[in-house]
Amino acid sequence: MSPAEAQLRSELLDYCHRLHQRGWVANHDGNLSCRLRAGQILCTPTATSKAEVRDDSLLIVDESGARLSGTGKPFSELTLHLAVLKARPDARAVVHAHPPHATALGASGRCLDQPFLPEAVVSLGPLIPLVPLTAPGAASALALVPLLPFYDVVLVAGNGVLAWGDSVEQAYLRLELVEHLCRIVLLALPVGGVQPLPESLLRPLLDARKKAGLGPESRGLVLPASPVGAMRPASTPSDRLYSLIRAEVAAALTKS
Repeated sequence: MSPAEAQLRSELLDYCHRLHQRGWVANHDGNLSCRLRAGQILCTPTATSKAEVRDDSLLIVDESGARLSGTGKPFSELTLHLAVLKARPDARAVVHAHPPHATALGASGRCLDQPFLPEAVVSLGPLIPLVPLTAPGAASALALVPLLPFYDVVLVAGNGVLAWGDSVEQAYLRLELVEHLCRIVLLALPVGGVQPLPESLLRPLLDARKKAGLGPESRGLVLPASPVGAMRPASTPSDRLYSLIRAEVAAALTKS
């Protein structure tokens, strides 16, 4: 085993255990993968708690998902990872988990479409789209593919968060930041919700993002005004509930 492979294995195990320690996966939830060498991908096995993944349980698969080494079986959502790695040659790792706040937002049919934290705009862009709920397998990959050129992380309706980057660490940190943003959004709802950044602040942040070599613009693409194939939040009973809560809080504050 080369030193480079040993390092990748160590990183994959580290972030498996971090996901479990933070409560972002349960049971056999979540999966991680990274490019190992040309035509080979290192990944976690199916049906294994992320707390229990060890070096000898990691698998090597080819670009079609066929197992090349390891005794376990590849996870069923490997099609999503392979779609990311095929569409994004700049990505070397993919992390999927179910952090509670982000998963709750996606399960309610919502995306992060109001940029409100400047640092997050530079790191992730102005929008985190929501991949529509689909059947597992090929249908889920087809729903994801239109978004891959333009985003580095997505909410997946009913299925948590999928993030990718040039390392396992970067993919994990992007997922971490989305969970942080979703927690803030949910905490802000009772007091009126987050307020989006004005355009006068947003444009310089996006310029800084491009200058840092991040986002589709740095790769010669233009971010679409509306995410292709993605779901935007629709009015639901929960929206009306949030409106009532905000009105009640505002009335209470006025009286105090």
